[in-house]
Amino acid sequence: MPVRALAWLAAMTTAAMLLLGGCASNGTTPPEGFTSLFDGRTLRGWRPFVGNPPEIAQMDASRYADALRRGYEELKLHWKVEDRAIVTDGKGTNLCTAQDYGDFELLIDWKIRPGGDGGIYLRGNPQVQIWDRSDIGSGGLYNNEKHPSRPLAIADRRSGEWNTFRILMVGERVTVFLNDVLVVDDVVMENYWERDRPIYASGPIELQAHGSTAMFRNVFVRRLDAAR
Repeated sequence: MPVRALAWLAAMTTAAMLLLGGCASNGTTPPEGFTSLFDGRTLRGWRPFVGNPPEIAQMDASRYADALRRGYEELKLHWKVEDRAIVTDGKGTNLCTAQDYGDFELLIDWKIRPGGDGGIYLRGNPQVQIWDRSDIGSGGLYNNEKHPSRPLAIADRRSGEWNTFRILMVGERVTVFLNDVLVVDDVVMENYWERDRPIYASGPIELQAHGSTAMFRNVFVRRLDAAR
């Protein structure tokens, strides 16, 4: 099945699940076929950013363990769980999934303050953009140079209100729905860390914010690798 058709099929399947009440109100029970990445109480299943993929590839076990230890100390200063949401003050390290993902569908709610700026890394690569701008909405593949980086539409709610991403990553291509509006349509995601190489086959999902508070909740993932 073509990538575009697969992305649309996955998105419509998810929409049907949500309309049928697949998500519990506590935000920790995933829709059918999805796994929850956040239990609403702790950061279990997450780790700190310790380096980009090329940097990590150069680390031996001892160096990696040391970077991880320092990362966890920094994580405690800038990330917490509050009111069943992951909250960051926008300083320090990114928050990464402990597991790597290849092809996947991600559902996630996010909220920022006026002037806020952040993003979601896919396979350890920046990023699906989040920000408070009236001229360019959130959801675009911000670091693309050769392929589209801007979203197709502005679908953000007012800053301080919750938004929902539905992100599909299949092969090199990404499709993004923001508040049920298609904002990225099957676009190649470029490798920010190594511009001469395609995007990595797998990597962590990362949450990030720049200098201001951001919140995340209802974080659910569905692996699509078997569908390729």
